[in-house]
Amino acid sequence: MMRMRLKHLLNSIVIVSGLCLIHTSVVAQQNFSYERSEPPTLEMLIDAREVFEYEVSYGPFTLGWVEVELLPDSTYEGNKAYHIRTLMKTNSRLLFVGYQEIHYKSLFQYNEKWPYSFVFWRDDIHSEEYDKFRIIFDRDTQQAIFFEEGEQTETLELIEPASGGDIIFYYSRLFAGLEERYSLPVYTEDEQGTVTAISSPETEMREYEAFEEPIETYLSNGEADIEGPFGFRGSFKSWFSTDDLRVPVEAHARVIFGNVKVRLISYQRGENN
Repeated sequence: MMRMRLKHLLNSIVIVSGLCLIHTSVVAQQNFSYERSEPPTLEMLIDAREVFEYEVSYGPFTLGWVEVELLPDSTYEGNKAYHIRTLMKTNSRLLFVGYQEIHYKSLFQYNEKWPYSFVFWRDDIHSEEYDKFRIIFDRDTQQAIFFEEGEQTETLELIEPASGGDIIFYYSRLFAGLEERYSLPVYTEDEQGTVTAISSPETEMREYEAFEEPIETYLSNGEADIEGPFGFRGSFKSWFSTDDLRVPVEAHARVIFGNVKVRLISYQRGENN
């Protein structure tokens, strides 16, 4: 179940939380800005205060939805922290899927190079199990410390930019449209893996429910050496808009019997953007 998060975050590459937009909320294409030829800075991404909703499908079936939201700022051990929530909800109308609602949350900061997490945790809303799984990223000892239901289960070496995987939602956008490979360590359920990807400067037009008109996109190809849900492991593709913020709009991941697709269906920016 924890692995469910990685795949959707990978695919949001994605992937992704915010319970705000389950039904509508369309953003017109003309709200995008194309004033920058290079990818956004982390400050630009944080300041945008975006809210996303993605639909996850397998062939003709909608498996569920992923929502991503930057919540109001917080603190962690006296340090200012940004609070990201990734909500994943399965389609209960599919008998072979059943109902699950899982919230993944992180408190994180960023420097001039990358975002990095202080703490990551998971709430299983469907079973009312809160703080089911937690990772503390201790930079004094350079360790990632794992807890399950309050009990410590594992300690691994901390490799920067360390996180539970959700910061890939920001980190991957720093490379969209560049022929520059990135590598991101991901910590999930007592193990550490790596997500790598490289983008292309070539563009293509693609259509999404979130926008009124087709938008121009960059394609990125990646690889994950850690297992995700639905049997996901290995190669994936993701698409980003070519505007200033390089919005993650789509991802495809190979599974045992085909491809899982994640597509943006709703998108909002903060009131000042």
